[in-house]
Amino acid sequence: MSYTRDNNNNPGVQGIPYYTPEHAVTPGIPNAKNTTPVPTLFKPLTIRGATLRNRILVAPMCQYSTAAIGPETGALTDYHIATLGHYALKGASLVFIEATGVQPNGRISPNCPGLWSDAQIPALRRVSDFIKSQGALSGIQLAHAGRKGSTAAPWTTSSKPGSKISKRAGAEIGGWPADVVGPMGGEEWTWDGIPSTDETGGFWAPRALTEEDISQVVQDWASAAARAVKAGVNVIEIHGAHGYLVHQFLSPISNRRTDKYGGSFDNRTRLLIEILTAIRKVVPETMPLFLRISATEWHENSELGKQYGSWDVESTIRLAKLLPELGVDLLDVSSAGNNPQAKIPMHNNYQVAIADRVRAAVKADGKQLLIGAVGLITEAEQARDILEEGGATRAGNGVDGGNSDLDQEAKAVVEMTEKLSGGDPMADVVLVARQFMREPEWVLKVAHQLGLDIAWPSQFLRVRFPKL
Repeated sequence: MSYTRDNNNNPGVQGIPYYTPEHAVTPGIPNAKNTTPVPTLFKPLTIRGATLRNRILVAPMCQYSTAAIGPETGALTDYHIATLGHYALKGASLVFIEATGVQPNGRISPNCPGLWSDAQIPALRRVSDFIKSQGALSGIQLAHAGRKGSTAAPWTTSSKPGSKISKRAGAEIGGWPADVVGPMGGEEWTWDGIPSTDETGGFWAPRALTEEDISQVVQDWASAAARAVKAGVNVIEIHGAHGYLVHQFLSPISNRRTDKYGGSFDNRTRLLIEILTAIRKVVPETMPLFLRISATEWHENSELGKQYGSWDVESTIRLAKLLPELGVDLLDVSSAGNNPQAKIPMHNNYQVAIADRVRAAVKADGKQLLIGAVGLITEAEQARDILEEGGATRAGNGVDGGNSDLDQEAKAVVEMTEKLSGGDPMADVVLVARQFMREPEWVLKVAHQLGLDIAWPSQFLRVRFPKL
């Protein structure tokens, strides 16, 4: 039941069970009287039945902040409204809820969210409703961690702030040591290659999924998608990247099965295709479906890659050409995560260039698939590398004459989505993660650096940047 208020000036957003004012103008879109040419980055984009108010999306970010035990296990909380809702309030067009387990053992940690039960729907609806009340679309990333599951929240693993060192989560803190799964099973298949009996390792040994298990995983993915629809989520993304279960099946490094789910490209992609097919059957035709993938696992030059082959950009392009017919609307291009021996060339623009390459190959094949770029797009040096001569933005529109990191960031994200001289853009949308954690108002700041008069949240108008 929605809450209404007898207020002629602002009756409030309809369809949610409490009062929150409706913004005079949706934050994150150019004001009608704006005199600066609007870059593609701040133009709307319609995908099936959903319209993004701009092209800046909040990528899924693990927060490890749900209950690990008890009746509220895996359910989102008001913490998620406070964080995700703020990104929506400050102008992001689509806010993704972090990797959400489709099975209890599909979580990365005991404190990760899940959607394997109807009991988790109300909390998801509450978060989704608030995101949408601020003019953004709500999204959820459905995931299964596979052999990277049952690890502890990262801030419990090291005294070093921000450490990514993994620590095994035992049953005493809600973990599932005996039910970690993957394409392959046994101590030699831990993610880090260290046996579970070795205290220096950070991952449990998985057991190999049977074909019956795989069928259940596919069904549970579809059931979670149906629950997301019931919760009012606008967009679903399948997590096929970063060494989690789908990626584990895609890669010949982690998948050496001899049944119909291993060996050839067709067999290794079978699980993903079955998941996509099952989800498309249970969600509305109007609902956008995204896929995040590690476009390369950076093993082309490793010993493992040389011995067994690896999932690489060519594999991604081959898969990408299949996606439109499977009902996928956007490919979110990331990389790495499937094995610690990867040789990642951490040069500037290292992932955006891959997105550009995939986009060009799909288009050359006559297919329509939107491409999202993600990863390190807020680094000033990388921003300068992305920019081409005659770029779409003007230096010096911002408050500092165009020399700050923020100015470079602003030009970078515009250039990714703007048509280059004599060519296409590198991507259709940009997905930003860590920078939103540092600066929830990043959309508003980018617009200001571009000299764009953009709508702010009604409650924040008194502190908006001076008009340009």
